Amino acid sequence: MSPSASSPLDLIVVGGGPAGYLAAITAAEQGVRHVLVLEGTPEPLQKVRISGGGRCNVTHACWDPRELATHYPRGSRPLRGPFSRFACGDTVAWFDEHGLTLVEEPDGRMFPQQNRSEAVIHCLQKAARASGVQLRTKAMVQQVRVHPEGGFVLEGRGLELPLRSRCLMLATGGHPSGRKLAEALGHQVVPPVPSLFSLSLQSPALAPCSGIAIDDVGLDLKLGQQRFQQTGRVLITHRGLSGPATLRLSAFAARALHASHYAGELKVDWSAGLGRQGVEQRLQQWRQEQAKRTLAAAKPFEHLPRRLWQAFLTMAGVKPDRRWADLPIKAERHLVELLCAQRLSIKGRGPFGEEFVTAGGVALGDVNLATMESRRCSGLYLAGELLDVDGVTGGFNFQACWSGGWLAGQAIAAILT
Repeated sequence: MSPSASSPLDLIVVGGGPAGYLAAITAAEQGVRHVLVLEGTPEPLQKVRISGGGRCNVTHACWDPRELATHYPRGSRPLRGPFSRFACGDTVAWFDEHGLTLVEEPDGRMFPQQNRSEAVIHCLQKAARASGVQLRTKAMVQQVRVHPEGGFVLEGRGLELPLRSRCLMLATGGHPSGRKLAEALGHQVVPPVPSLFSLSLQSPALAPCSGIAIDDVGLDLKLGQQRFQQTGRVLITHRGLSGPATLRLSAFAARALHASHYAGELKVDWSAGLGRQGVEQRLQQWRQEQAKRTLAAAKPFEHLPRRLWQAFLTMAGVKPDRRWADLPIKAERHLVELLCAQRLSIKGRGPFGEEFVTAGGVALGDVNLATMESRRCSGLYLAGELLDVDGVTGGFNFQACWSGGWLAGQAIAAILT
């Protein structure tokens, strides 16, 4: 097959990521004959390769489409429809049918049984080859125009001749090139901002506790008139806070944090649900029952590691070798405040790693989410991170790609076959 502008292909997919691959495979398996995936880099599926520390968190064991949609700060309500047709259980079944078993971990994340992202890549590439999907790498599409006789014409670096296709799918991830192509074809693009990041804090007293992870921590962030709250596992880092609850908070507050230049006040509840009254009672009980022991030796809260408890004593201005009987009332009140509503100043966002997720992209109103077809340009389909959809950590961003890719592939096949 040697496509050119004079011999149109059935479908060209721009972007060799998870959404693009699943769309191409789905369309080809449904009978679409000439499918070509164009990838700008030397290797497709790079985000799959690096995700989950090289293990690839394919999806999440969240079986209810309505509940699944709540894990998406942008797009939660609009995604209910697409997820009712292809959600996490469908992803598990799809990979199983194509020879890859996914295994659920205690926190709900699902990984390939081989525990290696290469297994996911191999599965997708094998399915693509089996269904006749062609791949061309180092092909950076720079211009797309609508052909007068229908379909699309593509030009760019690595394409010797312009390519024509009857249908076109843009699945370029968070790369700016895809947003430019979509904008040029008449779509509104919501400016992207970072999502899923740790928080840098102005708190030298917490730094010695770096590496400590605690469950059931309450986070309360107020930015102007907006308030964001999360409860869950938090990891103390040498710069501030990370961990699932922090990342989830940053995702839901992504736009507000960006607007505030990543400055604000974070209120942290370390009491694991005890609340102010429960903490006060526990401290008074310890004062009576452990009167002769030192504050450092007799730790009143089992869920708090000793290092963190000692850090709270330091913050409250209490020497750790002081006896419980001699704990000043003022210091006790200070401890209650620290444990139930510690106020920490945000001074920026922490560094993001390889699995960088953006909030922003093509406005969802410009896309028919039942088919992933553009409302602005007939025959054009969009899916994945190119859209203004992003999920929290745990396999949810990949799930949006699988769902969008499958829906697009089905819709394209319905038109072309």
